[in-house]
Amino acid sequence: MLTAIHPKSSKITSVRKENNSLVLTSQRQILEITPVTESIVRIRATVREVFSEAERPGVICTDRYLNWECAETEDEVTLELPKLALCINKATGSVTFRDASGRLLLKEREQDAREFEEFETFMLDAHPQTKIIQTADGAKEVLEDPKKLPAGKSLHIRYHFVPGDEDLYGFGQQEKGFASLRGRTLYIHQGNRKIAVPMFVSTAGYGLLTDTYSPLIFHDDEKGAYIYTESDQESVQYFLAGTMNEVIAGYRRLTGKASLLPKWAFGYVQSQERYETQQEILETVEKSRKLGLGLDCLVLDWISWKDGEWGQKSYDPARFPDPKAMIDKLHEEHVHFMLSIWPTMAGNTENHKEFKERGLFLPANTAYNALEAEARELYFDQLKRTHFSYGTDAWWCDSSEPFTPEWNHRMRMEEGDLYRAFCEEAGLRMPYDRCNSYPLYHAMGIYENQRAAMATGAFGSEKRVCNLTRSAYTGQQRFGTVMWSGDTDASWETLCDQIAIGLHFCASGIPFWTMDIGAFFVKQGEFWYWNGKYNDTIANKGYCELYTRWFQFGAFLPMFRAHGTDCRREMWNFSGEFYDALVAANRLRYALMPYIYSEAGKVWLYDRSLIRFLSFDFTEDKNCRSITDQFLFGESLMVCPVTRPMYFGEDGKPVTGVKKTREVYFPAGCGWYDLYTGQRYEGGSTAAVDAPLERIPVFVKEGSIVPMTEPAMSTEEQNAQIEYRKFGDGPAVYEMYADAGDGYGYEKGEYSLTKIRVD
Repeated sequence: MLTAIHPKSSKITSVRKENNSLVLTSQRQILEITPVTESIVRIRATVREVFSEAERPGVICTDRYLNWECAETEDEVTLELPKLALCINKATGSVTFRDASGRLLLKEREQDAREFEEFETFMLDAHPQTKIIQTADGAKEVLEDPKKLPAGKSLHIRYHFVPGDEDLYGFGQQEKGFASLRGRTLYIHQGNRKIAVPMFVSTAGYGLLTDTYSPLIFHDDEKGAYIYTESDQESVQYFLAGTMNEVIAGYRRLTGKASLLPKWAFGYVQSQERYETQQEILETVEKSRKLGLGLDCLVLDWISWKDGEWGQKSYDPARFPDPKAMIDKLHEEHVHFMLSIWPTMAGNTENHKEFKERGLFLPANTAYNALEAEARELYFDQLKRTHFSYGTDAWWCDSSEPFTPEWNHRMRMEEGDLYRAFCEEAGLRMPYDRCNSYPLYHAMGIYENQRAAMATGAFGSEKRVCNLTRSAYTGQQRFGTVMWSGDTDASWETLCDQIAIGLHFCASGIPFWTMDIGAFFVKQGEFWYWNGKYNDTIANKGYCELYTRWFQFGAFLPMFRAHGTDCRREMWNFSGEFYDALVAANRLRYALMPYIYSEAGKVWLYDRSLIRFLSFDFTEDKNCRSITDQFLFGESLMVCPVTRPMYFGEDGKPVTGVKKTREVYFPAGCGWYDLYTGQRYEGGSTAAVDAPLERIPVFVKEGSIVPMTEPAMSTEEQNAQIEYRKFGDGPAVYEMYADAGDGYGYEKGEYSLTKIRVD
């Protein structure tokens, strides 16, 4: 007969204060609770003798809150802060969290709230077999029957908790749109269309940041919820009490303020796959200026290099004979220049040879080892010799998650299989407990080394780092990054999904997000991801209508950017009523620039979110919790994109009997005004509002002031007087943020805050 082996007891046998932490010991584990602020605590747990000293680059806050109280009875230990109280069950070690009034916030599972399982990790042997495959995501080096060598011990960790009557948002970006995370299983790892951020917020009044750098899984069902981390040396989590907006501010206190993008980055950004020559770029800007269209940045996508020299940080002289003169000409037209750069470098390039000689590639890969400071410095040093010295204003760090096994398949993989494939692919080339962190280090290298280069004075006047990149991780908002949602496909369903996934991403604490207006793929291709619905692209009025609505949505995102393949993306390629609607959205973006840049400044100054779910500001209104096609933009605007066709079907033929309206819910607690007409709607009501092709429904919260101005062709040329528009009766006040628009003087107090009062 088998004999049961009794598990180690979770009963607390020792309680002590140590280095401003409360340390509770049982046979099973050591639990350490450290107050960080009056509403934030760090909770570490280990089954080993001591806690790990491993690098944790996401959380940089070293604050400790000293004024806390601890009490112990026979059954429990309590730790009290001014805004948070923890109660630890001495029999089980589980923790219950309450706010200052005693209201329950979160309760851990009573038995075995934290589970640990040790396992062996592996690394590649010195000379693995690989092959290069071509994908729509670039050239990829994949393993063939890899041989593995032991690399040490790590832990799988599962953390159990019991949500109440609440909704959860965050955990980065998934591929599909939905409202609450409740009742879902999420595989949280990097991918072309996925961004991993291990943070969520709750309508119950708290947030939870898991300080891990490995892939993880979130699961919630009727039995409870858990967070599973693939590889860690210990469990580290931060519990943040407060409203969802306060939790985001707490996340920034832990992980760093969001670096403010330059003002031009909030103007219109024109991109496509791809501009092929210097002449084409200059002609595009010339035509845009001739038509009087707002344009602040033009983007050069991949293959600026010579044919066959993938990732080389130089130009093909046949197509770009004088890149510095090209960029200088753009600057004369008040247009900035963004360039696509890659972490991979083909084996026949000079860049590759330099990295190889110094051993700075990831094992069996042409992607540089961004986890090493020396490699990050060399990467930017190569940029300084060419692109940065030419005057490049911004970087498009494409493929910042160098392992995307889902793009190696014709058929879409199941989510669990994809998670496992990512763990296996990335885990053999990076430390297994840091597989999710590559984009964080990559962005860190660009930011820190550009700022160091600018400080020398050798590269002209100081410019802010602006890095459009496809993946992110904890704390990446510090590094001048704006993320985008990857290579999407064109359909109304995708457009609808994009709204929700962007809101979840920003609910994870990182504020600047965008997407490819019109989707990257428009046509139907052989592979699962090339799944657009419009093979005749802009010749199909159904796609033109979809593109127009996507463009209007994009005009209310942190970065307003058109991009994609299969067809041209400049506004003049769309004719008639579509062109007029695109121009109207472009002009509205520039008319709202005083408001947009002021609100962006307060993202840095006050740790706010530029876009967010309605529940962030209207948590008590439960009707808001399931809404994913309306969102808040800054402190005053509610944006309601149109997410269904009203004029043309997928086949391009006119549709009949479709009303040119969309239903809008107006959150309770205040009135709402139509931005265009001034019509008032009562909070807590629903109405069918006009949504003609030329207009996206936008509403202003009652009692708001919205600063606006005349549209211009760029933010640098926008010098018209600001008009402060008040919505609602009675006096109103708006705090206007302004600074130089570039450089880092704002960090030293070189900005203004002006209280605008309108009676």
